[in-house]
Amino acid sequence: MIGIVGGGYAGLAAAWRLLDAGEEVTVYEAASDVGGLAASYETKGDPIERYYHHLSRTEETIVEVIESLGLQDRLQWRIGKNAFYIDGRVHPLDTIWQIAAYPHLSIYDKLRLGFLTIGIDFRGGRPRTGTYDDYERFDSVSVKEFILEHTTPNVYRSFFEPLLKAKFGSRLDSVSAAWLLGRIHFRGERDIRRGEILGYLDGGFAQLTDALIETIGMDRIETEIMVTDISVTDEGVESLTLDQSGSTESVDADGVVVATMPHILDELTGHQTNIDFQGTVCSVIATDEPVTGTYWLNIADDAPFGALIEHTEFVPPERYGGDHILYAVSYIQDLEGELWSKTDEEIEAVWLDGIEELFPTFDRSKIRWIQTGRRAYTAPVYEVGYLDQIVQYDLTSTVGQGVYYAGMGTRAQYPERSLNGAIKAGFAAADAYLDA
Repeated sequence: MIGIVGGGYAGLAAAWRLLDAGEEVTVYEAASDVGGLAASYETKGDPIERYYHHLSRTEETIVEVIESLGLQDRLQWRIGKNAFYIDGRVHPLDTIWQIAAYPHLSIYDKLRLGFLTIGIDFRGGRPRTGTYDDYERFDSVSVKEFILEHTTPNVYRSFFEPLLKAKFGSRLDSVSAAWLLGRIHFRGERDIRRGEILGYLDGGFAQLTDALIETIGMDRIETEIMVTDISVTDEGVESLTLDQSGSTESVDADGVVVATMPHILDELTGHQTNIDFQGTVCSVIATDEPVTGTYWLNIADDAPFGALIEHTEFVPPERYGGDHILYAVSYIQDLEGELWSKTDEEIEAVWLDGIEELFPTFDRSKIRWIQTGRRAYTAPVYEVGYLDQIVQYDLTSTVGQGVYYAGMGTRAQYPERSLNGAIKAGFAAADAYLDA
């Protein structure tokens, strides 16, 4: 038996690939349900993800999985509108005309920013291609240093700095330019007349989770069980120690795929990684009426959240019984900080105060329900030198024979964490086991 530690998409993908090859597997998930960051809340209509999700056109592996599981008719490609909130106004930034009208960048700023986003190096006033094709060359360069050299100081100050602050907080100055260039490629599909093209499953990603569970078999998935130790001898993996509500047992295993955050890998195997992670506090707010008028609202003014994502500006509210769904989210760099220490109710009060500051006509009486989730480890901080810290799929040489890794510290989750990356990591770890 091969044990899979973690029932997120990486663990489910690894289990599926191994089962398809004739191996026997058991998935162990510490939570009460599987799906990881794609777990959902119930609504009056479709389930809604606890943490916002969509697909980009570059995410090919998850699309192939969706098709293999017979869900292709549910995959819809829609326009996800983006905007900046600055100086008390929402500025749409989807079409070339909206970008041209944005008042906080000069014509020259917009020219330099535009060239960067389409992969043209305009330094010295001489446009040339190819500079950014291998974005890993910029892994040792900070985003700030890169933007100042490749665009203008105002592009950094008025455009990129608010985005970086929202995503990385106090760590923004340490983020790698390779991450930025990879993200531009990752999110590069755009209709210049309408906006960014993004994918979503009608019925939510719960449809995909349920299809994976059905394919694997619920009898092979154990929830509310924590793997607390992996016994590895010179001959390879020998057993797993399981904890269920304080009761422990040992089960024989021929191999293990650890599909969790790197700190869990460290705890289970002693494999040390130096990837720093940040947490997330994310509330889903259901209201009677729309709030922002756009799907993704980046906040350049002071606000308690880094962004507001109005899901029902992307997917019709009719899918949710007429509720308008809004995400308020903040990344957390300090787990001893003020926001993380608040109760859910206190966090929700902070969010609502912040929304009222930005949108004075916002009416709290229109709120139908709020659900708040938090995770201490949600996303890597893609710092300078990050590529040197990536964890390999096959840990034979560092931990022992039969130990494989499919968590968020893998190459598949670079330059941006995603459900697609989770599935790729699960497949890659399973393939490494099968190859061995």
